[in-house]
Amino acid sequence: MFSRIKEDINSVFDRDPAARTFFEVLTNYPGLHAIWWHRLAKWFWLKNFKWLARFISTIARWLTGIEIHPGATLGRRFFIDHGMGIVIGETAEIGDDCTIYHSVTLGGTSWNAGKRHPTLGNNVVIGAGAKVLGPLMIGNNARIGSNAVVVKDVPEKATVVGIPGRIVNTKKDSDPSHKQRTEIAKKYGFDAYAVSPDNPDPVAKAIGRMLDHVHLMDSKIGDLCKEVNNLGGSVCDKALPELRVGEFVEDEKAAAERRESKVAAFDPEI
Repeated sequence: MFSRIKEDINSVFDRDPAARTFFEVLTNYPGLHAIWWHRLAKWFWLKNFKWLARFISTIARWLTGIEIHPGATLGRRFFIDHGMGIVIGETAEIGDDCTIYHSVTLGGTSWNAGKRHPTLGNNVVIGAGAKVLGPLMIGNNARIGSNAVVVKDVPEKATVVGIPGRIVNTKKDSDPSHKQRTEIAKKYGFDAYAVSPDNPDPVAKAIGRMLDHVHLMDSKIGDLCKEVNNLGGSVCDKALPELRVGEFVEDEKAAAERRESKVAAFDPEI
């Protein structure tokens, strides 16, 4: 038991630069405390003391803000960073050396008994706020971006972002879109907190595309009306209002200025 506790604490030092001393990690990391409580609850669960196991997990949730069902299976060196708001369902299985951030849900999509929660391979990282739903398989070394909603299996070494989750990178060289996905992943990257200003917004992108199309159509209709009028016709006497993409999709310069102002307000010395 004590060797596993030491192994857990050492895994924190490997993945959290804020960790300073053994005693600090032992006493001030609720993610570790939730895992240790879960091991006790899991023991009672396997011994068929179901109510007691659930009661222990409830106590752990009150103390740590992390809800792990006693039926879940956790691998070695599992690290929960911050942890508040994490929910791990009954049939979830987590491999070795995995890391998940706060507000992550490993949930189910069915009320039927049986396997209904995700299975994570080894060395999987799930960013803050992400939701992985259903009896999915998340391959080894996969990365789930912050706030992503994953409802399909994820292959090994893939990076997934967005709602619903989309694969933006995979290490399968046989995939013809490997180069394109690699370039996208290099631009967007994996960020557990989704702070990159280049993170894709599919809704804004779609609106921008439609407005570009409408603007081009307006221009062509204007040219057509001009030619008809030159031939003696009388059409399009009223000008169409111009649509500007910037009215709907914020430009990068304005976004950067607002981010800088927020940083300055947070730290007056900047």
